[in-house]
Amino acid sequence: MKPVDSWIEQGAAEIARRAPRELEALVAVSSPSGDVHGANECASLCAALAPDDASLERVPCSSPGHAEDLVIRLKGTGTRKVLLVGHNDTVVAHTEHKPLARVGEQLVGSGAVDMKGGNVLALGALRAFAKRPELFAELALLLVCDEEWRTDDFGHVQRFAGFDACLCFEAGELRGGDEGVVVRRKAAGTIHVIAYGRTAHSGSAPDRGANALLALAAAAQAVAARHAPDGPSHLTAVPTILRSGEAFNVVPGHGELYCDVRADDLDAIEDVLAHIPAEHNGVRLEAELIRRWPGMQAETATAPLLESASALLGRRIAPAARGGASDASHFASTIPLTVDGLGPRGGKAHNPEEFVLEASLQTRAEVALAVILAALAT
Repeated sequence: MKPVDSWIEQGAAEIARRAPRELEALVAVSSPSGDVHGANECASLCAALAPDDASLERVPCSSPGHAEDLVIRLKGTGTRKVLLVGHNDTVVAHTEHKPLARVGEQLVGSGAVDMKGGNVLALGALRAFAKRPELFAELALLLVCDEEWRTDDFGHVQRFAGFDACLCFEAGELRGGDEGVVVRRKAAGTIHVIAYGRTAHSGSAPDRGANALLALAAAAQAVAARHAPDGPSHLTAVPTILRSGEAFNVVPGHGELYCDVRADDLDAIEDVLAHIPAEHNGVRLEAELIRRWPGMQAETATAPLLESASALLGRRIAPAARGGASDASHFASTIPLTVDGLGPRGGKAHNPEEFVLEASLQTRAEVALAVILAALAT
């Protein structure tokens, strides 16, 4: 292949030069899902890092009670429109929040790789393309504040109807020796089960009760029995949260269970729901799917795009699949050219030691600029 395009190389170097300090500022804000103050602080920071000639708009969040989401738009004189996507919320509670710290080659901090590092690269890409308005009709960056725990329907698909490509900046990866991007994701669902039993004294009259905890355990076993990651739908079915009981000497009469279920399609997830019993030993069980995220299957549509971007980059960009959910999946059905995983490389997402590899900031900025440039020329 030819060497990396000189504009991409120079633009990525500028993004990488600024990225550690920008990431430090963004990670310094504790922003767990649902926290309005943290979300607004992050939005203000991102607005300050946007190109000077960009327009800023706060739009309703998909989740009630949350801060408004942020849309940053650049208008150009070209013909194509590309959407960039990120999220500022994290799974980390305020009490566990860690500001960014350099530990060897790692930039460690809450939300660093999932996905404030990606947001920093997306903002840098906007600044780079702001100098070349002839290449695009519009570049838009959508930054939501409820991605990590959204149960309501996603509200932004129609807002970006007619866009030519959607590029999401979740964490990047390597595929062998190649730069990897995500073109396939599983569908995801959250099952919520409520148990309605009957309390009783656990010592003097235990059999007068109807034990909600045992019923929820049976429901959890029913879900876990469907787990088949090597099956035709690559289904994973994992009970994750169980709450029941208020006193050590009382038969629990009420409780709830959450399960995380992922598969190639939503039908396989609905099938898991159907296998949860409605009753167990006198305890009524009500089960519902409170979160439905579609899958993303963009391998075929994006193959020519990745080939063109690889030529610009001077090295191969490889398609990859990932089990985790992402907002890219919501756009994939209406914007066939949807690519995810354009953020920096790192690890330990949703973990106190979450990190970004500092050396990846420039290489992944190169990938992002190459993919955007190819999408504008397709």
